[in-house]
Amino acid sequence: MSSKLGVFGEDIACQFLLEKRYRILSRNFRRPWGEIDIIARHPSGILIFVEVKTIRQGSLLPEDHLTVAKLGRLSRTSELLANGEYEKESKKGWQIDLVAIALGDDNVVTRITHYENIAGLT
Repeated sequence: MSSKLGVFGEDIACQFLLEKRYRILSRNFRRPWGEIDIIARHPSGILIFVEVKTIRQGSLLPEDHLTVAKLGRLSRTSELLANGEYEKESKKGWQIDLVAIALGDDNVVTRITHYENIAGLT
């Protein structure tokens, strides 16, 4: 994914989450051992680590680009953060969500799907 497309998708995902009353805590969290696109708080207080997948319309769906290996890295990174830098924020639990965005012509969003708790964590 091009970085411009990735940033554009993350902007769309943040707006989508804000409209659902999530609070954005951090974006583009990067460490040598992992990265998280968006860190947010669900209205219920649960800490949410969000992976964003954005594609231009084609034969594949955005969620098809989330591999088992990527989910494993997300799980490890999220667990380290939930028990480390974001320990205070994770007292009510934490989970990993996926926001999948498909774009059509002129970057018009044709589909946005929010998959909650994709790793079955709490």
